[in-house]
Amino acid sequence: MKVFFTLDTLGIGGTEGSTLEIISRFSQNTKVKLIYFYPPHDLKEEYEKAGIEVQFVPLKTKTSFIQGIKSLIKIIREEKPDLVVSSIAKADLISRIACWFTRTKVIGTFINDTYGESRIKEMKIKKKYLTFYYFWMLDKITAKIPVYWISNSKSIAFSNANALNIKKNKIQVIYRGRETKNFLNWESQAIHQNFKFVFLGRLIERKGLRELIEAFVNLKETHKDIQLDIYGKGDFHNELKKLIAQHDMTDSIFLNGPVLNGYTKLYDSHCFVFPSWYEGFSGTLIEAMLAGIPIIASNISMNLEAVTDQKTALIFKVNDKVDLIEKMKAMISHYPEMVEMGKKARLEALSRFDINVISEQYESFLKSVVENKVDTTQLLQKED
Repeated sequence: MKVFFTLDTLGIGGTEGSTLEIISRFSQNTKVKLIYFYPPHDLKEEYEKAGIEVQFVPLKTKTSFIQGIKSLIKIIREEKPDLVVSSIAKADLISRIACWFTRTKVIGTFINDTYGESRIKEMKIKKKYLTFYYFWMLDKITAKIPVYWISNSKSIAFSNANALNIKKNKIQVIYRGRETKNFLNWESQAIHQNFKFVFLGRLIERKGLRELIEAFVNLKETHKDIQLDIYGKGDFHNELKKLIAQHDMTDSIFLNGPVLNGYTKLYDSHCFVFPSWYEGFSGTLIEAMLAGIPIIASNISMNLEAVTDQKTALIFKVNDKVDLIEKMKAMISHYPEMVEMGKKARLEALSRFDINVISEQYESFLKSVVENKVDTTQLLQKED
């Protein structure tokens, strides 16, 4: 079986990293190739080290869809893959149309709550709704092309299915996973004197970083020995830098930039905070669970498929700075109890999110699609 995977870029991100984790573990019976269309190329070497063939198809502009479609059609006709799996907006559109022309089976993926209420509100605030609506319509029209879909959570599956008019019984839910052996058991005594909160992820507004910084500033008034480390990059970096300077917090809040294997920074911290407005099924949240570090997370449905309030994490109301402050206070005040919750989260993650099991599920589903032997009982049902 020959399968092409298409992505927008090979930048350091959740989908790019998760795709590598999954397809690098496929059996020798499945030949894979990764095709991408835009810089950056951060993970290209990592893919090649894993023995995955990578092809960069450079496009002149971010909207050069026709050029991308023509290029992918040519590659497909020359190499004749059995299946194409696409992820992320531009690669999705290019791949669907190219596969329609070549009569190649294509599987779409749901990795984010792209058309949820929070996303729509964000686009209206930014006055980008016309562009957002335009891509939504393109997505909706071409969503009829994929034969099946893979979603990284049930809530994301339902949200996108409703937005794109896709039958739910065409969707297979496969959660994200990680190599569990890489995650040592987090130890609370092996950390700095200051109580360190940590965030890992892209620096974009919807990650809730403004609220996190403002909550931290408030907490600093009563808890002097605290620190916030932020790891990642994104177009919200300069805004965050200004916000930190405005509150005179440059000695307590640190923008540390992106790092490979960012999960290792969890082991130098007391608490992982994940305040996103909307998400995919977050690989970073899974990593925090696997490490066993105490967690504070927003109450979006994707997070609640991974963690449970008061059992494996503290949950706060999304975009609610006051509630976030209270949870951060509770984290510090009841820390021994929080450490026990982190241990429970680790045990649950070890049983649910082993990447080797996830990869087997993924490869098995792709094979069933190629061979027209999909087990429909495993697909999403209306009552799920």
